[in-house]
Amino acid sequence: MIDVLLIQPPIQDFYLTAKRTIPYGLACIASSLIQAGFSVGILDGLATSKSKPIPLPEEMAYLNEFYGYADISPFSLFHQYRHFGYSFEHIRHQVKLSGAFLIGISSLFTAYSQEALLTAEAVKRHYPDCRIVMGGHHPTAMPETVMACPSVDFVIRGDGEAVMPHLAMTLRDKKQTSHLPGVVCRNPDGTIHMTAPVYMDNLDSFPPPAIHLTRQSYYQRHGKSSAVIMSSRGCPMTCSYCCFGKESQTPYRRKRVSTVIREIETAISIHHAGFIDFEDENLSLDRDGFMEILKGVLRQTREGNDPVELRAMNGLFPPSLDAEMIQLMKAAGFKALNLSLGSVCPDQLRRFSRPDVKTAFENCLNWAETAGMSAVGYIIVAAPDQNPYDSLEDLLYLAEKRVLVGTSVFYPAPGSLDFLRCQKMGLLPDHLSLFRSTALPVSHTTTRLQAATLLRLSRILNFIKALMDQGITLADIMSSSPGPGQNSREETGLNLLRLFLTQGKINGMTPEGDRFEHTIDLMLTQAFVNRLHRLSIKGATAPT
Repeated sequence: MIDVLLIQPPIQDFYLTAKRTIPYGLACIASSLIQAGFSVGILDGLATSKSKPIPLPEEMAYLNEFYGYADISPFSLFHQYRHFGYSFEHIRHQVKLSGAFLIGISSLFTAYSQEALLTAEAVKRHYPDCRIVMGGHHPTAMPETVMACPSVDFVIRGDGEAVMPHLAMTLRDKKQTSHLPGVVCRNPDGTIHMTAPVYMDNLDSFPPPAIHLTRQSYYQRHGKSSAVIMSSRGCPMTCSYCCFGKESQTPYRRKRVSTVIREIETAISIHHAGFIDFEDENLSLDRDGFMEILKGVLRQTREGNDPVELRAMNGLFPPSLDAEMIQLMKAAGFKALNLSLGSVCPDQLRRFSRPDVKTAFENCLNWAETAGMSAVGYIIVAAPDQNPYDSLEDLLYLAEKRVLVGTSVFYPAPGSLDFLRCQKMGLLPDHLSLFRSTALPVSHTTTRLQAATLLRLSRILNFIKALMDQGITLADIMSSSPGPGQNSREETGLNLLRLFLTQGKINGMTPEGDRFEHTIDLMLTQAFVNRLHRLSIKGATAPT
């Protein structure tokens, strides 16, 4: 029996990236509760390989035009919508066994907020005496939406570590909660008592995350555990699409380097982490601090621990990197750079409130190649007022660089400037579940058809780059004879690529071996093909 149970709910989507679902935030909140004298458990609804196909939600029916067929080719996008994680019934049963008087449910992303509410409803239906609090970015940004659910008793706005222990103590002592900063609750008349978010001023004054409460056996990579580290909260930049930047309500704060290094040492030496993802919004802005962190990782290796693989999957700002830093990143365990490019179009960069980082981006690619590292360059497509042919130029620019293409479809993140802009322009999706890239949520100057086409062109370009890495050129593809069929995914891709280069159409292959034509914007694909033959395309990895 425990006092407080913290839950990461299951999610429903086309795919799940497990290494990005480690419940770091819940582990941080748990440690603050433990320090305050409470017994705590974490129920990770995603820490299981269980998933099951479910019908596509009614509000997403328009996606059948783009994702309707199963495609085994390298040009596939998404197809089967699934429930990832434990069932709501299983979670309800585990909550009942815990005996906790306070249940905290994480709701980080607006697109998955319904699953968080369904978790709350399942728990409350069978365990009516418990108190349920919901926290995370979505409740912070849209508390009224969450409190509209009768099963949710409270919302925490801001940093859970700073608020949750006070809420737990107040409920334990049977006192009123309306005086608590950062806590949204109901008044006796049923109206909502709203408060402003509360944020930690000093990140170092809070205990390290309670990693031991997470299910480390699930988050393994190559037989070793995985970990998440955050050296900062928020971001000082002004990117319009980001809900954690300077223009948002989230302040930018950094941990002391010594605090971060202690977290890394615990993850490596005690929990035997073989993979660490830094989830900062902008990890390398503090050059000196980041260099010290990398040296701290290297010290762990020199002290006899196994080497660890490092990633910064939220993206790195190219102007913040230099040759010396990238060499040290390689030595410490980085194998790849996730570089945030955004766009190379000046007008779009102005709309995104981002500087032109093209020169710095190209320098990073050169330094990465010298260091023997791979790189991914991330662009955003289908934002409000964004021209799809500008996005095509972004793809063609990346075609000539030694880098993989990472194309992200824009979605309006609550709390960002672009969310407010979409709201004013009447572009916000009708359902919260559509606030995700896979839903192709905004159809403005780039239509959904064009957004889906740009995604497929990105897949085609990355497939071409993979062929280039094997020494296969476009001329080789055009001059060779078609293979016998679908003996391999690569052979299927080669046959379909040959058709694409001659016809400008994108075909897929069903699991049964039937070829079919994807719904695409033919003008975009034809413009892509016409330019592709005139480019000096580079592979994604340096020649040996």
